[in-house]
Amino acid sequence: MSELGTEDRQASRLEESFVASSWTLMARKFKKHKLAIAGAIILCVLYLVGAIAPDFFSTSHAFKRYGDFTFAPPQRIRLLHHGQLRRPFVYGYRLEVHPETLRNYFLDDEETIYPIRFFIRAEQYKLLGLFKTTVRFMGVEEPGTFFLFGTDNLARDVYSRTLIAARISLTVGLVGVAMSFVLGCLLGGISGFFGGTPDMVIQRIVEFLISLPSIPLWMALAAAVPPEWPAVRTYFMITIILSIVGWTGLARVVRGKLLQLRAEDYVIAAKIAGMREAGIIAKHLLPGFMSYLIVHLTLAIPGMILGETALSFIGVGLQPPALSWGVLLQQAQNVRTVALSPWLLAPGVLVVITVLCFNFVGDGLRDAADPYKQ
Repeated sequence: MSELGTEDRQASRLEESFVASSWTLMARKFKKHKLAIAGAIILCVLYLVGAIAPDFFSTSHAFKRYGDFTFAPPQRIRLLHHGQLRRPFVYGYRLEVHPETLRNYFLDDEETIYPIRFFIRAEQYKLLGLFKTTVRFMGVEEPGTFFLFGTDNLARDVYSRTLIAARISLTVGLVGVAMSFVLGCLLGGISGFFGGTPDMVIQRIVEFLISLPSIPLWMALAAAVPPEWPAVRTYFMITIILSIVGWTGLARVVRGKLLQLRAEDYVIAAKIAGMREAGIIAKHLLPGFMSYLIVHLTLAIPGMILGETALSFIGVGLQPPALSWGVLLQQAQNVRTVALSPWLLAPGVLVVITVLCFNFVGDGLRDAADPYKQ
């Protein structure tokens, strides 16, 4: 009976695969890609913590200074104190000055213990930018300090600043890719569907933009942004700058696909039925290779994040007091500072993790969308 039951279940699964939609089959194949699933989970956590509620998960205000704790190293979370198990805590710091180099050294003060508490009250902020509250996810009570990523040259908490900077660095990819996606589909669709003069003009523009070196072009366009503009306006201008040169590759692929599909029978039938050209492109042609467009989106977002980071790092993108991972990495331009305070590279580590996760998800979607890959 068990063998018959197993055969029935296998036959049922086989029948379901025959009648399942392409999206269902893609979802099943995507779930088998372990790295893609792990990357998707990490990205969800990053966007939840960094893009949606960074103030709640941070341990202090982004611009709060901690007196003499300049370039303080990260504080380790501990569970054992003199061999006894305790709730998670950190030791306080004892500041000492080297008699010859006059450099500050921070040593653990094992007599001063600061327990880590959850849902603790601290400085007031606006949750989701709407509701005033003083509750943070975790921290220590005053006068304790809790530096997970250490402090910078102005004694500000690098962990809190990195989380709050993630809001711009993570969303600039989404906004920039959305704009370049619309431009690429629109201009590529016009070029591939109509051909003739529109095709020639659009392709010449694409070839011109592709021939320009990316970094000098970004620098030239970003330098045109007035320095007196507020951070929000500069942020949106940076996304527009990245979108200007980000649509060309997608436009060429869309053009090639439409040249291939515009002679299909269902397209000719839609024309005979009187459907307008825009409707044919949107309802019949673009959905024909939607799986590729989704993969392109996941692989284009890290390019936008790296573009904003590079612009801010070299000083022509966002500028302080605006916060992004590129702005925070400006302190890492000094090799001596990085050698003495390597925790300042923490935003760069998050950039690497984010880009890798997007690439893993893109690889998983590409394999899932491939009809010939089992």
